[in-house]
Parts: sequence; C-alpha cells; structure tokens
Amino acid sequence: MSVDLDQTPRSLLVCDRSSFLDEKNRISSQVEQLHFNYKVSVLLPECSSAPSHLDSVLNSFSSFYLIRKLPIHELLDKHFLEMAVYQGSAYGVSYRTRIDEDNCVALMPNGRLCLTLDKDSFQVLGFEGKLSRFTHRTNSRYVVSVDLTDSSMAPGGRGYLRLLTGLRSRLHLKCDFLLSHHPGGGASLQPLLSHYDWSEHRPEISTHALTHLSCPAQLTSDLQSCDPHSFLEWLGAVDGDISSENSPSSFLSSFVCPEPKTTLSQALSISICGLLLPQDVHRLIQEIRCYLEQPLLESWVSLTVHGFVDSPVSWGGSEHGVLRGGENFYTLLMFHDHTYHLHLATGAHDICPP
Repeated sequence: MSVDLDQTPRSLLVCDRSSFLDEKNRISSQVEQLHFNYKVSVLLPECSSAPSHLDSVLNSFSSFYLIRKLPIHELLDKHFLEMAVYQGSAYGVSYRTRIDEDNCVALMPNGRLCLTLDKDSFQVLGFEGKLSRFTHRTNSRYVVSVDLTDSSMAPGGRGYLRLLTGLRSRLHLKCDFLLSHHPGGGASLQPLLSHYDWSEHRPEISTHALTHLSCPAQLTSDLQSCDPHSFLEWLGAVDGDISSENSPSSFLSSFVCPEPKTTLSQALSISICGLLLPQDVHRLIQEIRCYLEQPLLESWVSLTVHGFVDSPVSWGGSEHGVLRGGENFYTLLMFHDHTYHLHLATGAHDICPP
C-alpha cells in the first residue's frame, strides 16, 4: 500500500555549452520553439535592485488577452485568419484546462491549430486525427492537428468547411482562451475580441531580495564538476524561496546547495508571469548580456523559462506528455565572456527537446 516517495518520475534533460559569439549557436531557434511560456525567472547575484534597462525590458513585455467561453470554431473565422493568423504570429492556448482530463486547444505561431480531445469529443467532431502518444487508458485521447495556412484549409474549401461544421454544429467546443499576437498586439485580434467577453492583461512582475544566499562555487564558464540536476534543484529552491540549508530543525526541505559552495551577500530574484512571447524572452536575454558586460559585476546570471504545464504542445509542435510531470522548461546560465550553459528539460515520455 505504501508508495516509495524516493522514486520520483524521470525527466529528460539536455545540456548544451556554447557562446553567443559563435555563429552556429542555436539560442534564438531554441527560444522560439517553446511557444507557450507562463513564467520567466531571473537570478541576479550580488544585486539588490533591478537595473533600469533590465526593468524597462521586463515592463515592455507584450500584453495578452483572456477571452471567456470562446467557441473554438471562431479561430476559423475568415477575418481572424486574415488579421492574425496569416499576418504575423498568433499565440493562443486554452486556460485552466487539464491536459490529462479536459479538451485542450493551442494555436501556434506558424498557424497550426492543435486539439487534444477525449474519445467521445473526437468521434463527435468527425475530423481526421490520431491516437495520442500518451493515452494511459485504451484509446482514451486523440490529437487533431491542422495547418490553417495550408491551401486545403482556405476559407470555403472542403477541409475548412468540414472542420468548421464539426466545431460549430456538432462538438460545440468552448473554453477560456489566452491569446496574444506579434507584432500586431490587440489591433490584430479585434475581429475576435469584439464579439466576446474579454480582458486585457499585463504580465505580472515580482522581485525578491535575498541575503546571505548559499551558492555553488563553480558557477563559471568553466563549470565542470557541478551536476546539472543538483544545480537546477538549487536554482528551483531559490526561485521558490525554499531553504537549502537542510538544518536539523527543518522538516520542510531536504534540498542542499551543491558543494563546494560559497555565500552571496545579496541577490535579486525576479519573476514575470503571464502568456509570455518568445520574442520578449529573446529581448530579455539580449539585455542580460549587456548587463553582464558592465565591470565589477558578478560573472553570471541565470534565466529560467517555464512552459505551461497543460499546454497541448511543448517543444516545437511536439505533443506534450500527460502521464506524469508536465515540466517543459529551459534554464540559461549566462556569463560575462558571452558563453552560456543551456539546460532543456521535459517529461520522460515527451519527445527529446531540440
């Protein structure tokens, strides 16, 4: 009857070391491939307040919109397709839906619409799909993936009308929906927003000043001996404001800072939450690089980007796993000499990150 609590679910971790100065570095493409980000965390060592330029970038992250009880067939509306899908990049994901139990929807920036449906909903929809890679009961979940920019899905075409009829007349799928657009913002989404109950949101920024923080001593561009799993555990504990001292009087945490360790007199933890676009994350990375070029600063900064746990897709267009953990994140450890260490993580059953 007892469960072995020491046996935690496996995960995949891909590690990469390179330099921003190397023309073959893949940071830009890797940032772009995690489409649906809900949180970015930054740790600035030996810093007590956010530098003005960094603060400016954080406050310029794009707004996003919450549309309540959106009929999903509206994503096929001709005016919405012309204004948002065919022009620029639309990012949309169902809100407060659970990938292992509910019908979930994602609209990717390349114009692909992804539906993960239970068996009954899939049969009612009556459109081509495939069995989920992560079905944990016999034929219990299905995936429908459609490229809305393909000629076969042009408004009025056979495939378009079949999907539209299935969503509008048979399935009647509705959900709360988060939506953003680059570069048009709200103006490109007006054909959709004007018909439904919606609200505009700015990403929420929070800061936490830390003092006397235990820190791995090998956080340099020559990092070799610090185990990446231990480093990420320590970084997660810092972000969650969990002590890693593992004192005998504490029963809340067994996390410890990797050895050998040093102590930072102060550090600043910054988090920004919302529907965060890869383009904004990329601008933040560039600003951190400029920040690290300043003299008399600690030689590193870490940035962690978390994808939505219940997004139907994780890296690129890959189906997101539902059987165990919903992790899909990456951590970028940047140094003053323009080198970096990149850690990309996902669940054990997901496709390996790029």
